Amino acid sequence: MISKANRLQEVQEYYFSIKLREVRQLKAEGKPIINIGIGSPDLDPPISVSRAMVATIEQNHIHGYQSYQGLPEFRDAITNFYLRHFEVGLNPENEILPLMGSKEGIMHISMAFLNVGDEVLITNPGYPTYTSVTNLLEATPVYYDLCEDKDWFPDLDYLSKFDLSKVKIMWINYPHMPTGKNGTKELFKDLIAFAKKHEILLVNDNPYSFILNDNPLSILSIEGAKEVALELNSLSKTFNMAGWRVGMLLGSSEHIKTVLQVKSNMDSGMFYGIQQGAIAALQTDDSWFKNLNDTYKKRRNIAWQIAETLNCTFDKEASGLFVWAKLPSDKNAEQVAEDLLYKHDIFLAPGTIFGSNGKGYIRISLCVTEEVLQEVLLRISKLN
Repeated sequence: MISKANRLQEVQEYYFSIKLREVRQLKAEGKPIINIGIGSPDLDPPISVSRAMVATIEQNHIHGYQSYQGLPEFRDAITNFYLRHFEVGLNPENEILPLMGSKEGIMHISMAFLNVGDEVLITNPGYPTYTSVTNLLEATPVYYDLCEDKDWFPDLDYLSKFDLSKVKIMWINYPHMPTGKNGTKELFKDLIAFAKKHEILLVNDNPYSFILNDNPLSILSIEGAKEVALELNSLSKTFNMAGWRVGMLLGSSEHIKTVLQVKSNMDSGMFYGIQQGAIAALQTDDSWFKNLNDTYKKRRNIAWQIAETLNCTFDKEASGLFVWAKLPSDKNAEQVAEDLLYKHDIFLAPGTIFGSNGKGYIRISLCVTEEVLQEVLLRISKLN
């Protein structure tokens, strides 16, 4: 038996990888499991996307390796999209790097800037991949609190009291997953000043920009942001293209050039047809977002009823693909999740998988139909 690398000692298999295997087994045993735990969009991309893909698939000379930096017209489409929706000007030649999903970007950024022993500021609660990638690179996760009583914003004055000399990267994520809290320009200004003061690379992971959010915001819209900040974005949630694996990294030419040193050694470019589909998505008019969010609003109304039936409280101003709901103080989120799965055939996510500050919370996904959510509501209503 060949021993595994030491770097894996601190890295566990992704929670949803384990749990979905468990759910599949229960389904195979005949259990009528309903999954409202995962944020994988069930809706289709714009029809223009699949048409663009079909129109290119049989063309000649498109099946070879593609540029590590993506097609020029793809980068142009990203540039125009950011200018139109975020009022952010970007140079398509050197300030944009297409990615095979933004999750890839988390690894590439970390590989590009972290050395063994460097520290990384990571949200608690937050996306578990930030921790996993940090551990894989033998850097040190340092968690900073996001709490409901502080509107899920970091306390930068408190953080500044600590020795931050070893911190190289700070992950932020607004609209925030799992809480759905939206960022503000004031918050981003404070974060940029904090990053400049402590010489930290600030990375905003921004895939939920347009989901149930009337005011999409990029950290790069703040003056001076490019000096210390990068932004990740994705077509996964905005255009229901999660399985297409299309993301993007945006920032200064020097930061992008550094990440490209990693990426160009890790893949051989994105398939031409997928890039053409991505271009079509980025050129979609604003009616797409209205129709998408009309669907999610209907689903969210039912998810709110589910949360209320479980005697939870929640923020009706939150954005994103989930309802983040606080259980009564006498309830344990892990136990509630296990009881719902094994006694009532409902899978949802306990908040603690996102960090200790998720204690007492559950997360309900909007990535299922209204009919499915109504069935969940019916099953939960029978508990009372």
